[in-house]
Amino acid sequence: MPPMVTIENVSKRYRIGGLHPGYFTFREMLEGIARAPFRRWRGANGNGAHTRRNLWALKDVTLEVKQGELLGIIGHNGAGKSTLLKILSRITKPTTGRVKLYGRVGSLLEVGTGFHPELTGRENIFLNGAILGMRRAEIARKFDEIVAFSEVEQFIDTPVKWYSSGMYVRLAFSVAAHLEPEILIMDEVLAVGDAAFQQKCLDKMHEIRQQGRTIFFVSHNMPAVTRLCRRVILMQQGQITADGPAQEIVNTYLSSSWNISAERVWPEAEAPGNAVVRLRRVRACNEAGETIAAADIRRPIGLEITYDVLQAGHTLTPVVEVYNEWGAHIFSAHDTGAEWRRTPRPVGTYKSTAWLPGNYCAEGSLLVHASVMSHYPATALHVEARKVVAFQVVDSQAGDTARGDYVGPMPGLVRPLLKWETHSEVHGQQ
Repeated sequence: MPPMVTIENVSKRYRIGGLHPGYFTFREMLEGIARAPFRRWRGANGNGAHTRRNLWALKDVTLEVKQGELLGIIGHNGAGKSTLLKILSRITKPTTGRVKLYGRVGSLLEVGTGFHPELTGRENIFLNGAILGMRRAEIARKFDEIVAFSEVEQFIDTPVKWYSSGMYVRLAFSVAAHLEPEILIMDEVLAVGDAAFQQKCLDKMHEIRQQGRTIFFVSHNMPAVTRLCRRVILMQQGQITADGPAQEIVNTYLSSSWNISAERVWPEAEAPGNAVVRLRRVRACNEAGETIAAADIRRPIGLEITYDVLQAGHTLTPVVEVYNEWGAHIFSAHDTGAEWRRTPRPVGTYKSTAWLPGNYCAEGSLLVHASVMSHYPATALHVEARKVVAFQVVDSQAGDTARGDYVGPMPGLVRPLLKWETHSEVHGQQ
């Protein structure tokens, strides 16, 4: 299948450090021309008031995207994501390289892009359709559907400069999604709007993808990225540094963001602890004993602590604490098993694993703190390692999932698969 979008060695340079010249009268322009030689002389002698330097927002970006792909684009602020989308949307031109687009492009970038603030919502719908190359009759046929989806019927004949940001993005997304571009470009479309609207957006994106259209999706919402996209690219400092399956690339991004991975191992000389016990390894693992950076929400997850007991005669309790990416404390778990409860441990190496049942944790990124304590005969903290391991819980719509047909965000610290019972009494049937 031929690509819908081909990006070949695209770079974008900006000059920063100088003041914007603004607008000049004819007299000021003449004065500027007369003073130019003196400004150049001052610059050559290091006395210039302002110096400029080049910033490469993109550097040699090459990419192919096929028809029907929903490509996720992730990266830190300033990585070049928005610049790439603006080039694809033809808002700005690349400094070098070229982009080939095979089809109409619809864009939903930051709030404010693509609408004229003095025009009404109705007028902007027809304006956007005309920019996409659609005939007025085609736009009119879609008009009622666009307005109904956006939920701004009451304000459709009001200039959009009076819209709230939520109203603005609802109408902008509705226009971009319903005017049937072959290539749809979206930057943080889920960042504005309530949960109900976000669900409508996700449903619409699934529908668009099933129609064979190509979508570029930029977001900092990692669960949405892993749920929607099969392929993701990671951008850093204006370059594509990783391209592959969504779960793999998201975990690479999170590991680089937190400088934490799914496993932490300490050499003997660096192992944290005291004269009683020292940590040697902490990791997230699956039932097969494999370290996992991405865990299927439906399967058990093991949080494993390996530690050396250096001094006999102490009752020891391994502990794990789990936090989500927003810092909410999900739970703490102490080893209360009968085998070692109130039983002093001999010198040796131990491996303790706390098992989280499947369909328990909510999707998203989890951080693990690990420690070893004594609770009997008195409480004492021997060693603690905070934010030592991070892993991603990935939800699914397949199999025994709690989602059913729902594709939107499921808020909450846990996401259990509960047993439901329904009883009915049907009346009026013969």
